[in-house]
Amino acid sequence: MDKIRRASHAGSWYTDNPKKLAEELDGWIRAAGLPKSSDVRGVIAPHAGYSYSGRAAAYAFGNIDPTNISRVFLLGPSHHYYTPKCALSTATVYKTPIGDLPIDLEVIEELKATGKFELMDLRVDEAEHSMEMHLPYLAKVFEGYPVKVVPILVGALSAENEAMYGKLLAKYVDDPHNFFSVSSDFCHWGSRFNYMHYDKKHGAIHKSIEALDKMGMDIIETGDPDAFKQYLLEYDNTICGRHPISVFLHMLRNSSTKIKIKFLRYEQSSQCRTMRDSSVSYASAAAKVDG
Repeated sequence: MDKIRRASHAGSWYTDNPKKLAEELDGWIRAAGLPKSSDVRGVIAPHAGYSYSGRAAAYAFGNIDPTNISRVFLLGPSHHYYTPKCALSTATVYKTPIGDLPIDLEVIEELKATGKFELMDLRVDEAEHSMEMHLPYLAKVFEGYPVKVVPILVGALSAENEAMYGKLLAKYVDDPHNFFSVSSDFCHWGSRFNYMHYDKKHGAIHKSIEALDKMGMDIIETGDPDAFKQYLLEYDNTICGRHPISVFLHMLRNSSTKIKIKFLRYEQSSQCRTMRDSSVSYASAAAKVDG
């Protein structure tokens, strides 16, 4: 008996009309105009409503060559549910308006057996949007290919636990049939986010935000989780997927396949000019085998 996670944000965060959704995703992927590459083994992509970040996300998902991939690990931050651990989905299938994605129960069992993971109930799973916002893109890119997903909700991890989960998951990077979809937005700026770092030397506020985000993106591209941790301690940039990104950096550091992250797109929801403004930044990256 299937245990279904509904597409709970369809109809609000993105359209629940299958034809319209497929056309939107196709349009954004076409506009990004990226060559598909079998060397791309992972992405970092935003998770805002598609009217905000759908276009930017295409610069991540548009790189994927689905031919050899049979499994996608989803790493998404937890927005509503507190856990100091990572949690596994208890569903057996994730629904999207344009096709369903079955969960790889074998790998879920394997991860459960380590004793390091919590289980999230369906309510928590359906309330969280960070992984769901990647699903329609994955359903689109893997249309006609038999792919399974392994959703991992990444809690508020300590630095030690980020490293522990990174080591534990690293072996999956070495299997070229596995792919990794890491969910994060970048700076949430403004009084409503309680974050208003502004370095005037960059000029307008939005330029200061961009400089701060780009500094973080450059550090992520070096692949060094310790330097990323240091950056977050120093600037406290409100990157909501900081824990999934850190786990991914530790995974890459501990795998024998050399993989390099490169950012391909950066956007802001609006350009902040006064202290009354607010914005969220979106950045898309591809993680590629560094041959």
